[in-house]
Amino acid sequence: MSAPESSKPTIGFIGLGLMGHGMARNLLAKGHALRFVAHRNRANLADLLAAGAVECDSRAEMLRGTDAVILCVTGTPEVEQIVHGSDGLLAAAQPGLLVIDTSTAEPASAAQIREAFAARGVTYVDAPLARTPQHAEAGTLNTMVGASEADFARVRPILAAFCENIVHVGPPGHGHVLKLISNMLAMTTAAAIAEAVATASKAGLALPKMFEVIGAGGVNSGIFQLTLGRMLQGDLAGLQFTIGNARKDLRYYTHLAEMLPTSSFIAEAAHQSFVQAANLGLADRFIASMFEAQETLNGVHIVPR
Repeated sequence: MSAPESSKPTIGFIGLGLMGHGMARNLLAKGHALRFVAHRNRANLADLLAAGAVECDSRAEMLRGTDAVILCVTGTPEVEQIVHGSDGLLAAAQPGLLVIDTSTAEPASAAQIREAFAARGVTYVDAPLARTPQHAEAGTLNTMVGASEADFARVRPILAAFCENIVHVGPPGHGHVLKLISNMLAMTTAAAIAEAVATASKAGLALPKMFEVIGAGGVNSGIFQLTLGRMLQGDLAGLQFTIGNARKDLRYYTHLAEMLPTSSFIAEAAHQSFVQAANLGLADRFIASMFEAQETLNGVHIVPR
């Protein structure tokens, strides 16, 4: 990794999890100085520290000399705690700071946070992510950015350190909205696939034949390949996104639809299917474990074991 270049912004980072680690590693590799506050897991910090990252004891300390802060956490409660809670960013932030929120969060909460930061002269940009932890490590994530033209120009060089495709989707807030719509489409597809496979199994249909026919037609999709295709190979980790996170994102989507309001029968049904799977104890498992939920609910054998 190259040494940080003084012309590049110093980045504060909160959320060094599955996605955040790769993002932080690429920021360091692209010449950014990096400051962070560790949370619970310290297993993935050694290489970042060896590359020159600086660990701080508090968020206030992390902000000293920092030009921008990246948030990469699970969702709205975590973002709100980071901003408003004990040792929160809002109280310590100085005018001119740039906050980049890459989480999947509720647009209404993000709008309130944006206004609170603006009152302190701080810019808040929503830039949620797409793709996987493997893409984060490779520096080839996708991001959808909600920001003014000027703020997009400011944030783009930072995002380029770990993103392959950086799309300015509209004004502030539109990044979070588009992310919820994208995840709604992905998770309703996953829920429908799981139900269809349960019916196919109970009817005695050969699942490899189902995969062969549908995989060669218009219904084929990346979700279909990563869930049913990989499951038939005995792999439930093809789509590395948890059932609990899917439940959360669909809840955010249905809440958004209620607030607009728009009808959301399909999203509500998919949300409840993920609630049901989580209540079966599968919240921490990846999306393909929706097949395991269907096994329990319908008394069928689906997953090769």
